[in-house]
Amino acid sequence: MFVQGGPGRGKSVFCRMFADWVRRNEHPRWTPILIRLRDVVVLSNDFEETLAKAIDRDFAKTDSGWLTDRNVNFLFILDGFDELLMEGRTSGGLDRFLDQVGRFQEQCARNAEKNHRVLITGRTLSLQSIERSLPPNLERVEILPMDDDLQSQWFVKWGRLMGQDPNYLKGILKDPRLPDRLQELAREPLLLYLLGAMHRDGALRLEMFDGAEGAKAKVLIYETALDWVLTQQRPDWLNRDIAELDTDSLRRILMEAGLCVVQSGMEFARISAIEQRLQQDSAANQFLEAAQKKLATDETPLRNALAAFYMQSGRQGEGSIEFVHKSFGEFLCAERIVKSLIDWCQPGRNREYDIQDAEFCWGVYDLLGCHVLTPEIVEYVTVLLTKHKDVRLDLLHKCLYDFYWRWSGGEFIDAPPENLPQRKMRLLREQMPERGEHLGQREVDVCTGLNVMIILLELHRYGLGNLSDLETKNPYIFHACSRPYSEDFDEFRIHRLISISDGTGYGYGFKYSSFSDLMSPFLHSSDLSNTYLKRVLLAGANLRSANLFNADFTSAQLNDVDFHNTNLHNADFTGALLCDADFQSAKLTDAILLSAYLRNANLRKADLRKAYLGDAILQGADLRDADLQNADFSYAVLSGRFGCVQWDEHTNWNGVVGLDTAIGVPDELKQQLGLDRP
Repeated sequence: MFVQGGPGRGKSVFCRMFADWVRRNEHPRWTPILIRLRDVVVLSNDFEETLAKAIDRDFAKTDSGWLTDRNVNFLFILDGFDELLMEGRTSGGLDRFLDQVGRFQEQCARNAEKNHRVLITGRTLSLQSIERSLPPNLERVEILPMDDDLQSQWFVKWGRLMGQDPNYLKGILKDPRLPDRLQELAREPLLLYLLGAMHRDGALRLEMFDGAEGAKAKVLIYETALDWVLTQQRPDWLNRDIAELDTDSLRRILMEAGLCVVQSGMEFARISAIEQRLQQDSAANQFLEAAQKKLATDETPLRNALAAFYMQSGRQGEGSIEFVHKSFGEFLCAERIVKSLIDWCQPGRNREYDIQDAEFCWGVYDLLGCHVLTPEIVEYVTVLLTKHKDVRLDLLHKCLYDFYWRWSGGEFIDAPPENLPQRKMRLLREQMPERGEHLGQREVDVCTGLNVMIILLELHRYGLGNLSDLETKNPYIFHACSRPYSEDFDEFRIHRLISISDGTGYGYGFKYSSFSDLMSPFLHSSDLSNTYLKRVLLAGANLRSANLFNADFTSAQLNDVDFHNTNLHNADFTGALLCDADFQSAKLTDAILLSAYLRNANLRKADLRKAYLGDAILQGADLRDADLQNADFSYAVLSGRFGCVQWDEHTNWNGVVGLDTAIGVPDELKQQLGLDRP
């Protein structure tokens, strides 16, 4: 069974509670073994060998028959599938691991001596790219947000614990003036606890959410929670030892810790790595020096500072730390990224930016040289960045675009040693020696450039949604094949980047293994018009509301792509795989769909006027209310054979318009739809 849920939903807490419940109520009939998958650095080709290494106890090491004792039934609880550090992730490691689990369970079902069960937890997003290859015997369930009844029970228990009337807090969280997003967050266990504690201490008030919509409410909660923890919830020993140290400096240290933890990809970071990064921050260094004097011992003050916010010793012993709640580390990482973005775009007195070019370029590699921009972190970054009204987003857009253009031309990776990708690669290896495998120079380079692309795409979308009445053009427009303020246009540039990204397997040790895996969540509303995208792999990508005018997708793999409301005028999909793609309300005028595989595609309300559909496969497709005026269904010559559009009894033609003006509509289809009647 796979138990999925979003961040802060309670997956890891559930694992601990369930393992203990089984121990108390079902042992010895069932023996629970809880394994944190983040601790599994390398997977074996055999699942049983992986289990033995992860358990690391004598009975699993020395007894070859420990899994074939008919008197012992193990329940293996594997927590954190999305945090799994595995060998071969770039070549299908995630689905290969689940396939191993599936075969192990099949063996247990057939062998009376191996009556074991496996339960896995992970974030919902971790299965997104491998859903089609999940083993058939893997059941999936999801931890849902608290319903009204569970939430009411929580309020009663909270009121009893705090000695307060639970209706006070409940009344605030149910107030109709509260943003819808916050009411949703109040159904998440982690954030409900924070809201309750903040309300107890007077840090949660209704008026603070005026104007907060969507992700803004979530960011506001995290910001308030951080302030509340750092100013109200320090333990007594910390107040005693570092009471006079300022909160701003402490927060900067926590931001660096958040970045280190996310960059490690392992949910923990070495304190020495955090110290090394803090050497670049003079204010933080002064803070630590002052703390050292107050301690009057050889003890490092950094450990005390980190303890001020929910952190604990990591799995590598006292020399490492991790966040008790992963989402806090992600938010602090986002704050650290935004701090650098703001610093980079400060105008200088005698030059365009208040930073030297070499320092800026290294800063980009140092900050973004591995997988740090998850969808959750990007959401935080966008809100935090755009809320600063005094930030010169135009300068940030320009300097990042310039970096992107130089990077996509190979300037940095082709520089002589020690170039910037090599330098970042070396530092990552020094800071994370316990990692079995490391990013190589090319992987670091690809990660850096694609992360810059993600930020540029976010600025592009921000510009689209915030155009003033006087602006007719997006001031932050980003086109992957066009350098701003010049006549340069390289239609093949994005194709080369996709090929390089897919070829390097830059996601090694992280969550992603292709351009599509990493970039899919960030391509909606993008501008890829007039680009060459033949034979690219973009299955599952989110291209909703994008501008793909005149794009060439010949023979591309585009299954499950979201083209909802996308401009695909004159796009070429000859021979493209578009199974289950969503074209609802898309503009496909003059598009070429010759031999396109559109099985089960959603073409509802699509504008297919003058589109060429010769030899297209429309079996199971939904064409309800589509506009087919002057569309061309003529026979097409392909690979030396004649073919016409294919459909079946599951193809939905209800409400289509314009078929009476279409060219080459097969007689059988006319008869089916009654178009041959006088």
